[in-house]
Amino acid sequence: MSYELIAALMFSTMMLMLLTGQRVFGAIGFVAVVAALLLWGDRGGYDLAFSAAMKLMKWYPLLTLPMFIFMGYVLSESRIADDLYKMFHVWMGGLSGGLAVGTIGLMVLISAMNGLSVAGMAIGATIALPELLRRNYDKRMVTGVIQAGSSLGILVPPSVVLVLYAMIARQPVGQLWLAGVVPGVMMAMLFILYIVIRCRINPALGPVLPAEERNIPMAEKLRLLRAGLLPFAIFFAMMVPFVNGWTSLVESSAIGAMTAFGAAVLKGRMTRQVFENSVRNTLGISCMFMWIILAALAFGAVFDGLGAVKAIESLFTEKLGLNPWMILILMQLSFILMGTFLDDTAMLVIVAPLYVPLVGELGFDLIWYGVLYTITTQIAYMTPPFGYNLFLMRAMAPPEITLRDIYGSILPFVLVMVLALTLILCFPQIALWLPDYVYGK
Repeated sequence: MSYELIAALMFSTMMLMLLTGQRVFGAIGFVAVVAALLLWGDRGGYDLAFSAAMKLMKWYPLLTLPMFIFMGYVLSESRIADDLYKMFHVWMGGLSGGLAVGTIGLMVLISAMNGLSVAGMAIGATIALPELLRRNYDKRMVTGVIQAGSSLGILVPPSVVLVLYAMIARQPVGQLWLAGVVPGVMMAMLFILYIVIRCRINPALGPVLPAEERNIPMAEKLRLLRAGLLPFAIFFAMMVPFVNGWTSLVESSAIGAMTAFGAAVLKGRMTRQVFENSVRNTLGISCMFMWIILAALAFGAVFDGLGAVKAIESLFTEKLGLNPWMILILMQLSFILMGTFLDDTAMLVIVAPLYVPLVGELGFDLIWYGVLYTITTQIAYMTPPFGYNLFLMRAMAPPEITLRDIYGSILPFVLVMVLALTLILCFPQIALWLPDYVYGK
């Protein structure tokens, strides 16, 4: 049997197992280990999963994963995120669509706290959505705002998914996080610009808060501002030493976790229940990601041994005559297709053994490609008919928001994200300038 046929059989078997509802890491790891035993027998096959586990345990930057997840859960469980929204509510309420703009700001900060898009959507749907509906904001627009805002969760550092990409692509986590900063802020600004323009054209979509609610004493406004700026302070306390080279990435993650914990203690919100929930959730999500990374490393090792990447490159470039840019665009389109039934981590570990080495062989920058991947998967999440985020939103939204409303809400935001993706494709320095500047310095 040819190596190409073996690789195709492995890939199709894995997809079939996933369609039966098996866990992602179980399907990928099982196919990898069975293929290794059949290909290399007892001598090499047994060592594959063990070698992947040792590589995972020796990867020092992985320590950032539980640190950042713990930081995010402490801030959300201790209701510091609620203070953020109250701040935006008071300071942005005088602008038409101001609360929707404030919600995007909330989502950016939640992303910077947690690094998970699902966490951003959960907080947005529970804190912001009921308040926006109560203020007579258009239900379709605010539903789209929350879904779009949650898409920033895997792009703005500390992105947990970019840690996974870094492990599989063998790229520095710090450079990937810095590469996500400018695109993430740019996408947030494009969302805000769209909201402001649309509400300026049709003020009924985002009515201004009544004057009596906005005219509160300046001392109270400043108190809310101080409370709302606390997450900013935590983020800067964590990132400034890292960007300036005073601390390593792991040390910065520990600073972030301890600063968030200290803030919750000082505000009198670190109860036994908050601590227990934060630790349990941190342990559960960290273990899930470690199992997925372990399975992806084993699967990638088999593919490397088969030379499958070279075969696929030859198929695209020599037999089909496609140029590198056409191949890259086809890859991105395949992510949008897979996003209709898989989440971002599953998409990455399924195709990373093929796509990431191929991108490198075609001469593209793997840091830049990591940013393209994160944006494309979030577009896939929000693309009907089966986008992952659409059904998450339906599960969290109140009964008056129907699935039709959710489908109708997302189109303008998807178009904004496609614009952002196109800009980064055409101008790679949008993603690469900051890591080049920091690491060059």
